[in-house]
Amino acid sequence: MKLSTKGRYAVMAMVDLARHAQTKPVSLSDIAARQEISLSYLEQLFARLRRAELVKSVRGPGGGYRLARGSAETRVSEIILAVDEPITATRCTEMGQAGCRADRSKCLTHDLWEELGNQIHVFLSSVTLYDVLERKLSTHIAEAPPAPANSDSMAAAS
Repeated sequence: MKLSTKGRYAVMAMVDLARHAQTKPVSLSDIAARQEISLSYLEQLFARLRRAELVKSVRGPGGGYRLARGSAETRVSEIILAVDEPITATRCTEMGQAGCRADRSKCLTHDLWEELGNQIHVFLSSVTLYDVLERKLSTHIAEAPPAPANSDSMAAAS
C-alpha cells in the first residue's frame, strides 16, 4: 500500500500554508518553491481543496490562499480525501461484498488489509495540521501491544 504523490503533496502544501499564512495569504508559487512541487500540479490540488472548502482564495495584489479553518480544525484525512485519494490496503476496487479475486470473492487476507486501511484512516482523522506543525504526532500513536513470543524462539531457548 502506498499513498500517492497527490495525497502527500496536498498534505505538504497545506502544512506549508498553515505555517506561512498567519498574517497574509500565501501564493502557490511560494509553496511550490519551498516544497519543490510543480506549480501546475499545486494548482490542480488547490482547485480540489477549494471545492472541499479547506482553503479560501484571495484575489488581487498580495493574493493567494488561506486555510478556510484553523490548523487545529483541519484534519489530515480531510485533505487526502479532498484530492480523491482513498486510503486502502486491499487490492479490491470496491468494498463490501465484492472481493479481490477473479470470482469476486475475498482473498484470505482481505479483512486484515481492509482493517489496516481503516486504522490508517482513524489515525489520519486524529491528526490535524496543527499537530504536524507542532510535531505532536506521538500523542496520536497508541502504544503497540507487545508481540507474542515466537514458538520457534521459545523452543530454541529451552
